Amino acid sequence: MKRHIVCFGDSNTHGYCAETGGRFGEDERWCCLLQEKLGDGFLVIEEGLSGRTTCFEDPIHESLSGLDYIYPCLMSHEPVDLLVIMLGTNDTKERFGSSAACIALGLKRLIAKAVATTDCWRDGKASILIVVPQNIDRRYEDTEVGCTMGRGCAEKSEGLAAEFAKIAELTGCHYLDANRFVSAEPNDIDYMHLTREGHGQLADALAGKIREILP
Repeated sequence: MKRHIVCFGDSNTHGYCAETGGRFGEDERWCCLLQEKLGDGFLVIEEGLSGRTTCFEDPIHESLSGLDYIYPCLMSHEPVDLLVIMLGTNDTKERFGSSAACIALGLKRLIAKAVATTDCWRDGKASILIVVPQNIDRRYEDTEVGCTMGRGCAEKSEGLAAEFAKIAELTGCHYLDANRFVSAEPNDIDYMHLTREGHGQLADALAGKIREILP
């Protein structure tokens, strides 16, 4: 049986392309590239939703809290061998009023619910990889999206790596900071979404990490 990897994230997992306002193709998105790199022994499942948060309810758009969806998500893809969580970018929005430390607590709550979904895990043992998303470039504030994201998002995103590392250690999760591997800058339209090159670099990093976790 193939090993199932669920990639749970936001627009950068969905594959949003700022150039077109649509989605990158299957030969460009990091989840699809990861599938190609890992090979036939794995099933990489894309579970990306634009605007998704760790646990915050968005007053403007419904059903964006990862906490509300993680149970049906995991159960629909069981048996799950590895859950990859790459969230936090949307949590920085000004309307949530949350610091990097509080965003990390939201991640901790999400992880606890995922671990507690015992029936989804192969052999009942949870395995989770926390991925710190690429930092938001401070130039986002001068773009159209800056009006809805609000102020201070870039600064908060820069604090996620250290806070998520603490959560990974506390919860026994695997950890990867995308900022250490994605050298391509975010696009120059909204300064927060991965470029084609960024998707490729992230897929390379994750393929290596996952081979360590699931040899």
